[in-house]
Amino acid sequence: MKIEKLQGLIAAPFTPMDKSGALNLEMVPVLAGSLVKNRVKGAFICGSTGEGVSLTFDEKKQVFSAWGKQASPDLKVIALVGGTSVSEARQLALHAQECGHFGISLVAPYYFQAANVAQLVRFCADVAEVVPQMPFYFYHIPVLSGCYFSMYEFLLEAEDKIPNLAGIKYTQEDLMDFSLCLQFKDQKYDLLWGRDECLLAAMAMGAKGGVGSTYNYAAPLYHRLMEAFETGDMEKAQHLQNESIAFIRFLGKYGGIGTGKAFMKLVGLDCGEFRTPVKNLSAGQLEALRRDLENIGFFDYCSKV
Repeated sequence: MKIEKLQGLIAAPFTPMDKSGALNLEMVPVLAGSLVKNRVKGAFICGSTGEGVSLTFDEKKQVFSAWGKQASPDLKVIALVGGTSVSEARQLALHAQECGHFGISLVAPYYFQAANVAQLVRFCADVAEVVPQMPFYFYHIPVLSGCYFSMYEFLLEAEDKIPNLAGIKYTQEDLMDFSLCLQFKDQKYDLLWGRDECLLAAMAMGAKGGVGSTYNYAAPLYHRLMEAFETGDMEKAQHLQNESIAFIRFLGKYGGIGTGKAFMKLVGLDCGEFRTPVKNLSAGQLEALRRDLENIGFFDYCSKV
């Protein structure tokens, strides 16, 4: 299969919820419209940011369908289909294909874990084979999956066992392993960087595309960063990366991944709250976050609705 390498920003959208915690799929066209308006090239749905592990099987299918209606050459949709149940992941892969998604992704099994790279590849191959014409991306996020295998070793094992392997969503700070994957077989695979706070470092290694949550609400800043890098203005690129780090620090200050939906509220895209056990911000914390963001000039470069 010919691999179409993705370039630019790919957002990991939040799954919108209503006040009761149920899906609010009427927001999906609004979110998709904002991504296109802000020159984001794709949507990686139902991943960590999208609370895929907190959704039921039926809810995932509904989210897949809603995003499938927004899929286009200008907004490619990649769906995370699972990480624990092969049977469920295969069914979701077929549903993603029916919905017109660009590709699928799979995270390493995080309860009954693969003992070695060969077992991990077998797990992935059992899912990828049901949609042989769809690009398949492995989602490498060891801090959540507990799978710390070298992705270079993964590519060595997977190359002749997963014909539709397109690449890796690489969410770890191991730049040596990342570079080995980038250069594997004359840059055969699509390596999508997954750490927004050090996008510049990955670009210096050769990354052309990234998947991240902050591209939902701060895409203009990253476009400026990438343009500065491409024109050789490293001082400006470094400054813009530090601007990114300045607001990403607030994710930790206010409790972690749930703060992302607070950012969305503040730019005018209310996606509700994260499901338990993720911590959400109180009304007072939301206002404190607003003040913090105003103080660093965040609203001068945030995404436009």
